[in-house]
Amino acid sequence: MARNTLQRQIILDALNEHGQHPTADEIYNNISKKHPSISKATVYRNLGVAIENGDIQTAGIFNGAMRFDHRNTEHYHFVCEKCGKLVDIPKFNIPFDINTHSLKINKIDVTLRGLCNDCDV
Repeated sequence: MARNTLQRQIILDALNEHGQHPTADEIYNNISKKHPSISKATVYRNLGVAIENGDIQTAGIFNGAMRFDHRNTEHYHFVCEKCGKLVDIPKFNIPFDINTHSLKINKIDVTLRGLCNDCDV
């Protein structure tokens, strides 16, 4: 396995293991414990390539940092306005008649905001 491919797989594995929409820095910090030779620049570059390849997607910018999502299937996100928790929500139908607006939509990003169960007490 080529070095770049191995590094990319290590980064994707770390993203999958984290499971909760980590930042690039969180991914790097996790990887650097086991693989100190992988630089932060390598993590950023390989995350970009993985997005371009459709292997992962971004969940958006929350709390000032881009969050990465190992799930590349269509789904939405919920963010708690109090604690910042970011949760995957299954895709649901949004009533919208595209034809009446003469639009070509390539992707829909939906982020629901409110309070999570822990904060809504």
